[in-house]
Amino acid sequence: MPYPRRISTMVGTAIAATLAALVLVPASAWAQTTEYVALGDSYASGVGTRDYIDDGSGCSRSESAYPSLLAAELDADLTFAACSGATTTDLIDDQLGGLSASTDLVTVTVGGNDTGWASVIQQCAYPYPLTCDAQIDEAERYIREDLPGRLAAAYEAVASAAPNAEVIVLGYPRLFNGEECNVITRISPEEQARLNDAADLLAETVGAAAEAHGLRHIDMRDAFDGHAICDDVEWLNGISWPIAESYHPNVDGQRDGYFAELSAAL
Repeated sequence: MPYPRRISTMVGTAIAATLAALVLVPASAWAQTTEYVALGDSYASGVGTRDYIDDGSGCSRSESAYPSLLAAELDADLTFAACSGATTTDLIDDQLGGLSASTDLVTVTVGGNDTGWASVIQQCAYPYPLTCDAQIDEAERYIREDLPGRLAAAYEAVASAAPNAEVIVLGYPRLFNGEECNVITRISPEEQARLNDAADLLAETVGAAAEAHGLRHIDMRDAFDGHAICDDVEWLNGISWPIAESYHPNVDGQRDGYFAELSAAL
């Protein structure tokens, strides 16, 4: 039976008003904001870029670091928990508060500080006749025997706290190209070769642990090839002042190395 004219008009007006309201709603209101949490150590926080967010944390987080760059590209809601000096234990104890079932994306770079890497390089930088062979040997032993379990605990904690997130683990590059170009300190070509071998072991161990837990892994070694310390275009700082800036990716390394690889993977 046909509707009376007045009712039909009212229904038509209501439908038209609803459609008009839908048209006027901006597209951004329908899009879900990506919830992104960045975890890890100084390679993730951005030490080496010399440009830090002054939040009083002492973590040396940078707007030039790969988490900040990725968040800007994705227009994501970033929880920037990575902190200079962090170990796997620090990540578990201090960095998981921003994770939840609604977290969409997590990036992690961690493990280097567990090995005492900074003190190993410091020992290598001392002048002859001091050497760093014993320190490199101990770091390699730690990477083989102790680090896999610590990485496993960290990755399991992340997966448990953010069960619906895609978790991407980014590794570490080699630092040296075999040249001696810094007059302040001397790391011999032989020591550089041994440090690069240890960096390879670290990268492979991080990658194997990530893949064993079903996490995506980005190996950074090839990305930094040709951009080591003493290369014509360095993406890594050599000995620097303040000393904490040393042996970390610079702005180019974060942007053209870490961020470029991460962006391509996504």
